Amino acid sequence: MNGTAAQEAVVRGVMDRWKAAVDAHQPEQVASIFTEDAVFQGLHPYSVGRQGVADYYDSQPIGLTADYRVLETRGLAQDVLLGYLGVDFSFTDRPAVQATLSVVLRRLGDQWHIAHYQVSKLG
Repeated sequence: MNGTAAQEAVVRGVMDRWKAAVDAHQPEQVASIFTEDAVFQGLHPYSVGRQGVADYYDSQPIGLTADYRVLETRGLAQDVLLGYLGVDFSFTDRPAVQATLSVVLRRLGDQWHIAHYQVSKLG
């Protein structure tokens, strides 16, 4: 993979799947985007593996949506990418939460998955 345009396309492809599942409140679908051994750090204590991801998103309120912007991408190794994003998490009953999100993506076969997810609240 050469060039940031190709890297950004990969990050967007994965994060578009993530966003669609988050917006639809489909925790199991969100979890399927992660590797089996993914390290996940939302705004609560971290977990390892898809079940922790599913539990986290299942605990989120109905109506939560996520809008993201890709800020940076880096190729870390063959079949491994870093994505750094700005994310606005919106709710139906309170102000949006602005955060930054770092993801490490890993290609497994012909599909990319999130192997590491770290969100930080701004402010």
